[in-house]
Amino acid sequence: MLVMDAIAEILKREGISHLFCYPTTPIIEAAAAVGIRPILCRQERVGVDMANGYARTMNGRPPAAFAMQYGPGAENAFSGVATAFSDGSPVLVLPLGHPRARAQVFPMFRSSRAYDSITKQVEELILPGETVNVMRRAFSALKNGRTAPVMVEVPQDVVGAEFPGDTPLNYRPMRATRSAGDPRDIEEAARMLVEARSPVLYAGQGVMYAEATAELRELAELLAAPVMTTMEGKGAFPEDHALALGTAAIVLTGPAKHFLEASDVVLAIGASLTRHNITTATLPAGKRIIHATNDARDLHKAYETELAILGDAKLVLRQLIDAVRDRLGASKARDARPVAQEIARLRDEWLAEWQGKLGSKERPITPYRVIAEFMRAVDPAEAIVTHDSGSPRDQIIPFYRAVTPRSYIGWGKSHALGTGLGLTIGAKLAAPDKFCVNFMGDAAFGMTGLDFETAVRVGAPICTVVFNNSTMAIETGHMKLSHEKYRTRDIGGNYAAIARDLGGWSERVEDPEEIAGAIRRARRATEEGRAALLEFITGPEQAFSFRRAASG
Repeated sequence: MLVMDAIAEILKREGISHLFCYPTTPIIEAAAAVGIRPILCRQERVGVDMANGYARTMNGRPPAAFAMQYGPGAENAFSGVATAFSDGSPVLVLPLGHPRARAQVFPMFRSSRAYDSITKQVEELILPGETVNVMRRAFSALKNGRTAPVMVEVPQDVVGAEFPGDTPLNYRPMRATRSAGDPRDIEEAARMLVEARSPVLYAGQGVMYAEATAELRELAELLAAPVMTTMEGKGAFPEDHALALGTAAIVLTGPAKHFLEASDVVLAIGASLTRHNITTATLPAGKRIIHATNDARDLHKAYETELAILGDAKLVLRQLIDAVRDRLGASKARDARPVAQEIARLRDEWLAEWQGKLGSKERPITPYRVIAEFMRAVDPAEAIVTHDSGSPRDQIIPFYRAVTPRSYIGWGKSHALGTGLGLTIGAKLAAPDKFCVNFMGDAAFGMTGLDFETAVRVGAPICTVVFNNSTMAIETGHMKLSHEKYRTRDIGGNYAAIARDLGGWSERVEDPEEIAGAIRRARRATEEGRAALLEFITGPEQAFSFRRAASG
């Protein structure tokens, strides 16, 4: 047995069935030999995005893996790993390393050094006899505490070396270890929540990784407390629930804005509360904050927190439910109808303000009309949806209603254009029965669009929606002079034609009355096993105007 064979066997025992990759690394052949399917991308960054989408759809059970060569392969993957790190996605990254004799020589790119700032843990496998120990530490890091990418760099002269350990391999899969909150903190949090005049629950994606949606719903209904989510936590609470406020991030719904401002106590659960202008809402001054997270580095880092709880979201929520029940006594649960009625009223008023956009008949088509038609045509329980960065993200996040965990892949802290395409390919491979859709702009397609061919080639029939306005609309306020003199914002292309040439099904839509029919035809194409692309000719919606309005 060689070291690469031992690594492949460990991947298989950990439940990994797909290896996202780009050659050349011998681990691809070793993985194929044990029945792990290699999924080759067109560029490494998209390959990591695919692993990211797969891991998040699988909820980290198992984690995903990506392998690449040393030098340019490791260098090209950097952006994808940075995104997975900001997303908190459990991806095992397996770069080949330069042979040990020259790995330290200037100016060789060494992954174990370069990736340290964007991985949870990074280690170089220097000795063949340490293969099992190194891989055990890697999978333990992937499964315990805050999820994030973990890297094991394997030098070229080590990966093909003889493995000196026992055969059969002495390796048992890692299991997650969870901790509950301090009982003293739980009791204090329960008291604050019960005594609060207007409590709000703010859920992050830690709720989904902990599989704690049912507990979050139970606590919300017990307290009659409304729930909003971070962008990455979208779907952690069903957004068709009467107590759902929707997502609160760079844009937020009318009800979320109202209740956040009116709240006196905010319980942030499974969220890092990182101050970031894209993925989380800024909590107004004067709020009493209870912060529950499984990572001590999150505590007190961004806000003055009155009460911190360190623990797994599922266990902490169960503790809070029990403690709140004890305090409520015979009444057991509060009447949620007044709060639900207020949310419904605010939502109706907010949507009425947006009806001009959501129902617009204008040409070029407004993206909001596409989003509204998509929501009418597609049952969200049957879909997995993601945005791309920039305008598509801000246009879809407040309106689309995710009703189940992992039915929406929200992202944005490190937001390279084009990320949504790889995420959706990975999601489709993880959940082949779902209608997997990514919304992107024409600039985003220019970054990663050729990997649409990857979806065709590997049998991942996704649906890509391209908003083509032939300009970088979000940069209108930043590139005024250069555009006037040199047309710097102009971009163009027939993306439907490109998709057809890459082997997929496509349609170009200019009439708003054709939107719904085109969506149904695209879905039918994916059900027949064909990757689909819908190109909508849209107008130049400017991000700075709708950011204010969507939250106003």
